[in-house]
Amino acid sequence: MSSEQWLRKCTLLVSDKEGEGLDLSQLRIKFSVKRSDTQTPNMAEIRIYNLEEQTANRIKKEFSKVILQAGYESNFGVIFQGNIKQVYSGRENATDTFLDIIAGDGDLAYNFAIVNTTLAAGAGQSDQINAAIGSMNDKGVSAGNVATSSTAKLPRGKVMYGMARDYLKQSSESTDTTWSIQDGKVQFVPVTSYLPGEAVVLTAKTGMVGTPTQTNEGVNVKCLLNPKLKIGGRVQLDNENIARLKINLSQPGSPANIPAPITDDGVYYVLVIEYQGDTRGQEWYSTITCLNLDVTANPINAVQVGY
Repeated sequence: MSSEQWLRKCTLLVSDKEGEGLDLSQLRIKFSVKRSDTQTPNMAEIRIYNLEEQTANRIKKEFSKVILQAGYESNFGVIFQGNIKQVYSGRENATDTFLDIIAGDGDLAYNFAIVNTTLAAGAGQSDQINAAIGSMNDKGVSAGNVATSSTAKLPRGKVMYGMARDYLKQSSESTDTTWSIQDGKVQFVPVTSYLPGEAVVLTAKTGMVGTPTQTNEGVNVKCLLNPKLKIGGRVQLDNENIARLKINLSQPGSPANIPAPITDDGVYYVLVIEYQGDTRGQEWYSTITCLNLDVTANPINAVQVGY
C-alpha cells in the first residue's frame, strides 16, 4: 500500500430493489461503521447534512439499500453495504439539518431467511451450507469465501426447515470455522486460519496512528481509514512497538490481567474493524482489534496472575 495517503475520497449511494437510486457523495457525510467476525450483522450509522426536503422524503419512502465507499485517492473501496433499517431526520443546530440512516449488512437475510429443502444421503457440509445460503439469495446475500475441510457425509437424507442462520451456525460448529456476513457475502473462515490474500502492513509510514496496545481481548490498533482491512484477513505489525498490558496488582486473579498472546512474527487476525469518518471534519480513521492467528494459544501461559 502506498504510504502517500492524502486527498480523502468518499461515495454514498442509496437505491431501491431495482438498483435505481441517488448519489449523495457531494454532501457532508459522517459515518460510524462496525464490522466483526460474529454472526450478528455488521452495522452502520450514516448522517447526511442539509438535504432538500423532497430528497429526504424519497430516501425515507423509496430506498432500501446503501453502499458506502471511503478511503483515499490511492486506496479506496467499500467499507459497508447493506439494507436500510431506519431513516429519521432532525436539526443539529440553527443552520444544519440532517438525515440519519441506520443500516445492517445482510440484516434481512439474517433475520428472515428460511430454509425449506431436503438433502439426499451422502450430502456433505458444503451442500448444507449452500442450501442455507441459497435461501438468503432473494434477500440480498450470496456465497463468498466458504472454506471448510469437512469430508463427513450424511448417512441418510436430511430435511432442512428453519432459520438459515441456525443451519449456518451448526455447520460452523461442525467444521471448526467462524461464519459471518461481509458486504452481502457469507464467509466461513477456519478458526486457526484466515482469508486468502496478503497481510496489510501497518506502520507509521502506512498510516498507523499512535501505538498498538495489548489488552486482554486482543491488540488494538488505530490507523488512517483503510478499506483494505478485511474481517478474517491479516495485518502485519512490528511487535516491538506494541505497548504491553499493564497488570493490575490489586486484582491479581482477574481475567483482565491475562493479556492476549503476541505472535512471533507480528502477523495477526483481524477480528473487529470500526470506521469513523467525516467528509468535512477531522475524523477519518480505522480502529481494529486483532488476535494471534493461533487462537488455541493459551493466554494463561503468557503471564503468572496468581500472586
